[in-house]
Amino acid sequence: MNQNKKIIIIGTVASSLYTFRKDFILSLIDKGFTVYAFTSDDNSSELDKISQLGAIPQHYEISRGGLNPYEDLSNTISLYQKIKKIQPDIVLSYFIKPVIYGTLAAKLAKVPKKIAMIEGLGFAFTEQPEGYSKKAKIVQRVQVGLFKLSLPLADKIIFLNHDDVKDLLYTHSIPVRHYKVLGGIGLKLTDYPHQLVNLKNDETNFLFIGRLLKEKGIFDFIEAAKIVKQRYPNTKFTVLGSTDADNPGALHADQVQELVATGLINYPGQVANVVDWIANSDVFVLPSYREGVPRSTQEAMAVGRAVITTDVPGCRETVIDGKNGFIVPKWNPQALAEKMIHFIENPEQIQAMGEESYKIAQEKFDARKVNERLLKILGV
Repeated sequence: MNQNKKIIIIGTVASSLYTFRKDFILSLIDKGFTVYAFTSDDNSSELDKISQLGAIPQHYEISRGGLNPYEDLSNTISLYQKIKKIQPDIVLSYFIKPVIYGTLAAKLAKVPKKIAMIEGLGFAFTEQPEGYSKKAKIVQRVQVGLFKLSLPLADKIIFLNHDDVKDLLYTHSIPVRHYKVLGGIGLKLTDYPHQLVNLKNDETNFLFIGRLLKEKGIFDFIEAAKIVKQRYPNTKFTVLGSTDADNPGALHADQVQELVATGLINYPGQVANVVDWIANSDVFVLPSYREGVPRSTQEAMAVGRAVITTDVPGCRETVIDGKNGFIVPKWNPQALAEKMIHFIENPEQIQAMGEESYKIAQEKFDARKVNERLLKILGV
């Protein structure tokens, strides 16, 4: 046991920390740790949920966007003071900014064990069809500089996929002590029970889940839907996720309504009962440009759905091409449409590949198994 041991988990918003770290926090408490959950917001209802787990929520300041070095320095000093006051045995930080500034602050506070978890490299490392934007190039350059400063200070770095290791550490010659590739962070599989596909003649339902952003592949999904509808007009295309009016690469609300009005897509919006929508779909589609390991795909696989996704970091970790779905080239709606049509014309493969997805999810994405691996990496 680890009686009287303390660990700080530094994330971003409380809702994310609760949703994606709940089972891990419970595992740590079960091992005798006092868990401090550092969040960048003070949403009282979400903080109450964290408290009910048995963890101690703490608010800290972080500028999630923007590149203001004075603000970042001030926030790092404040974070250092909070960490030093607690005197933890371990600091585990995840997401890009918490990893950079959390690791620096933990080093200043002389924390014995500093773990950095990189769950994806974000938009600055996500290539667009027209190449990297000027902003992305600047942000990438700044992030690489900060990673070179912070990552060598970490005792271990955890990645979710091997591409991120190559594209960050090797491409930019960042020296680190140790790194591990964890794979997907996993799911509580009982929350996503396996359900057989209920195929309806000539009404195959393709499901997209994600923010309606260009880099998530929403525009490719829509273009593929148009191609498929020309040959199979009864095919259904369902889109779940939020719009983002402030993002220049987003599909905006008025565009969504126009697509709904023409009958191209069904758009329930952002829903709480995601698992029900997965169960009512036939094939899951994520034509993203880059991921860590996409949670939405893990969810669909756990329910038992075949997957079509892109040959990019993170996404290719979820599909064995031709076994539980298909991997298609990125930025290619025509290739995406061809695989959709393949499923429409070979409906027996929807169920067969869905069963393979289920088996892979049981093996790779069971949160209990993932958390056991994560605890082992932490050395607890």
